[in-house]
Amino acid sequence: MNPVFIEKSLKAFLLEDAYFSDITTESLSQNKKAKAIIKAKEDFILAGAVFLNSLFKLMENDFKISLFKQDGELVKKGECIAEVESTDRAILYIERTCLNLLQRLSGIATKARKFAQLLEPYKAKITDTRKTTPGLRFFEKYAVKIGGGVNHRMGLFDAVLIKDNHIKAVGSIKRAIELARRNVSFTTKIEIECSDLEQVRQAIEAKADIVMLDNMSIGQMKEALNLFKGEAIFEASGNITEENVQDVAKTGIDFISSGSIIHHACWVDINMKLE
Repeated sequence: MNPVFIEKSLKAFLLEDAYFSDITTESLSQNKKAKAIIKAKEDFILAGAVFLNSLFKLMENDFKISLFKQDGELVKKGECIAEVESTDRAILYIERTCLNLLQRLSGIATKARKFAQLLEPYKAKITDTRKTTPGLRFFEKYAVKIGGGVNHRMGLFDAVLIKDNHIKAVGSIKRAIELARRNVSFTTKIEIECSDLEQVRQAIEAKADIVMLDNMSIGQMKEALNLFKGEAIFEASGNITEENVQDVAKTGIDFISSGSIIHHACWVDINMKLE
């Protein structure tokens, strides 16, 4: 993880909450030594604890964080996640930003773990999408990985994914793949979104590296995999839920992408209390 990026992002999160200052804390705080306990109020998979040290370093040089749980671990209701020793001013400034990050990321990690466990009997891996909260993509994708999922491309810059509008823009699947091959590095994989078997055939003939079976029925997925098995990496996408993900996996698909890992993940309940 790039520490410069992490520091810049965490600064932005703190600025959002206290752009000028924390007028309550500045009015009341004695800037004295204090201790706070971060505790779970329900069961979940922890994610985000790795950022606590960097977050507090932005506010206070003299602090100590004792982690009792690590990212990826199951935390039970009532268990202590961490103990923070710093000034009361720093703790009060950071409290909400810290909790927001832990609650959001742990919710995503918990949901990703459910998907990953459902797929354990199959070769398919669950992966995220670019349907992330603006400004939080890196952190949300980190949480997916912590939960046992696999990261898809981080953004528009690290992989080619040709979608229906790209195909319309250039005229055909063949033309789209040809142009991508001509203009990107040989190290870059090319993925193309297909909505029917004819598009899959065209993608395979044009030597796509990855074929996304988008919103296809289970029957269509099976047929595509039977016809073109081994000729590309296959990914299933579109309306993937915890209820149907195993049926999709049974087709023999390689990867299953689901935006719901992130945009349908519920925050978990965590609090921070001064002792």
